[in-house]
Amino acid sequence: MKSSTRIARAGLELDLGLGTPINPAIHQATVYAYPSLEDLERVYQGETGYIYYRNGHPNATSLEDALTHLEHGDAAAVSSSGMAAISALLLGCLQTGDHIVADQNAYGGTFALLNLDLPRFGLTVTFVNAQDANEVEAAFTPKTKWLHLESLSNPTLRVADIERLSALGKAKGATVCVDNTFASPALLNPLRHGADVVVHSLAKYIGGHGAVMGGALIGRQSVVQAARAALLRFGGTIAAFDAWLALLGAKTLELRMQQHSHNALSVARFLEAHPKVGRVDYPGLESHLQHNLAKAQLTKGYGGMMAFELHGGYEAASAFVKAIYPAIPLAPSLADVSSTLSYPVSTSHRALSPEARAKIGVTDGLLRLSVGIEDINDIIADLEKALAEI
Repeated sequence: MKSSTRIARAGLELDLGLGTPINPAIHQATVYAYPSLEDLERVYQGETGYIYYRNGHPNATSLEDALTHLEHGDAAAVSSSGMAAISALLLGCLQTGDHIVADQNAYGGTFALLNLDLPRFGLTVTFVNAQDANEVEAAFTPKTKWLHLESLSNPTLRVADIERLSALGKAKGATVCVDNTFASPALLNPLRHGADVVVHSLAKYIGGHGAVMGGALIGRQSVVQAARAALLRFGGTIAAFDAWLALLGAKTLELRMQQHSHNALSVARFLEAHPKVGRVDYPGLESHLQHNLAKAQLTKGYGGMMAFELHGGYEAASAFVKAIYPAIPLAPSLADVSSTLSYPVSTSHRALSPEARAKIGVTDGLLRLSVGIEDINDIIADLEKALAEI
């Protein structure tokens, strides 16, 4: 072969020998070659194999297998983001004219999708206080096909009674979907409480290190397959490297969540006792209105997320953010190993009107705190110092 041919074909026949890598390889290949039309057709008909990056790749498969086991589901599909996963579920499983009942405390991006985008496709949505089962039931109509819940809501940490609401949804003929991002599979498995499908933002606790972009849905085979087909058509493919990183993060998920939960409970108790803090939303506190429900569902810990409201509104929140930087920085995401702050009014919930935000407790003085795995004394010292300065 000429040198140009050798270069073009370099690596195609790489032999790893007897050794096996301790971590799976990153399969950064957009297309796969076949020796015959018959072999290619067998893969299209469902035999194991890969065709084109958008159809799936080995890193996505490895991650899907792991998440299926973590959430105790029948199948899983991973996507380019958490919003891609939710969009694929709704657009892949519902028809024009269908009705959705959704928690009014849903993540701001989900709320915007339900409130602004889906009605353009002939889907109607009713937002409810999912903590009131009677209100949820009253919202159902003969056309209701979907119930969307969050195991722990963003940012005010409301707790959904998944078992009761799943039974209600199934009795009404609706698919029950639970966003389990805040709790993670290490603390809660909604499918075991009767839900049909679970969604995650992999950028959060499963990835865990602020380096992954991706989403996932896990649940009943028929629901996952319908969403997977939509993902294929819409192009919501997760990148091989992101899938690889998410799987790497998932291996330490349980250990990290233990520390996140331990630290967050201590922080919540500290903030609750501070005179400059008006309220703390954390399900591990006995003062939380749904503490008993949280205690029954979250038997391994309450997670690392909380929200707290400062006396003094926006001015106090702004001063606090400046005072605590760079120890605990303002970062519009969550669930990193280091602690971060978010201001929901201008980040996750900026698409909501002031009236809608007030209805769910997202006030101008509210900050969301993602408690990391640092030494707890250092975290509290940083918070105490910043509070003293405002």
